[in-house]
Amino acid sequence: MESLVTIKWLADHLGDPDLLVFDCSRLLDMKIGREKSGRPAYDREHIVGAAFLELQDDLSDLEAEVSYTPLPAEVLAAAFSRLGIGDESRVVLYDNSGSMWAAWAWWLLRSVGFDRAALLTGGVAEWQEAGHPVTDQTTEYPPASLTPTPRPGVLAAKDEVLAATGDPTVRIIDVLPSESYQGLFAMYDRPGHIASATNEPMAVISDGGFSLKSTEEIESGLGGSPDQRAITYCGAGIAASASAFAMVRAGYTDVAIYPGSLEEWTKDPALRMVTGPDPT
Repeated sequence: MESLVTIKWLADHLGDPDLLVFDCSRLLDMKIGREKSGRPAYDREHIVGAAFLELQDDLSDLEAEVSYTPLPAEVLAAAFSRLGIGDESRVVLYDNSGSMWAAWAWWLLRSVGFDRAALLTGGVAEWQEAGHPVTDQTTEYPPASLTPTPRPGVLAAKDEVLAATGDPTVRIIDVLPSESYQGLFAMYDRPGHIASATNEPMAVISDGGFSLKSTEEIESGLGGSPDQRAITYCGAGIAASASAFAMVRAGYTDVAIYPGSLEEWTKDPALRMVTGPDPT
């Protein structure tokens, strides 16, 4: 199964018995300036047959100090099993924000060794524009059994990122907008970017809507060598997963996400932040 599928592909395969579709959307709460569950949007309308995947409550360590901290592989696989994902399932993921939330779920599945998941290039709006139906009827899949086979190296901890700041063989990639990278405003406790990081904003891989750019377009916007170790980060690891997903599709073989990202990094004054433009 390809890791990126079109609306036409999904329409043609929606009734396949082994195919599970999940809406991974989150909503921005303007009152607090942070995201919240996308369940209300799902309850209004979603692709027929799609279940809702709650990224924070279902797939994150709720006792951690940092948002979206991944669960241990065995616990995470059990969480996916409860959602209906089994070893023989095929999974399609979509969201309302340019595929970054869906990419985070895809990357978590990748981290436990599951490789039968894909992102949908396009959201509910494009699904409707193509003439396909939406519904407000909830779907829940019966529990299944997903065997965890943890994939090393796809989730980078803070200590690894710190070591990488002094290692020229590792690329640290900030996927946030240039204004954030340069420190013109602070998304978290301190402005700027992690020392030695380069800036490849998510715009490199997204068309600005719900679709990802073609692999050829993505390749032309990415730097570094495809076999070089690369660690992506953003504010809380979500946008970083969309870029990491695109890098994997483009043939990069050693890519990790730093889940803690700036939310974790900026809390520790001993961890260096830098302001100014990308030196590259």
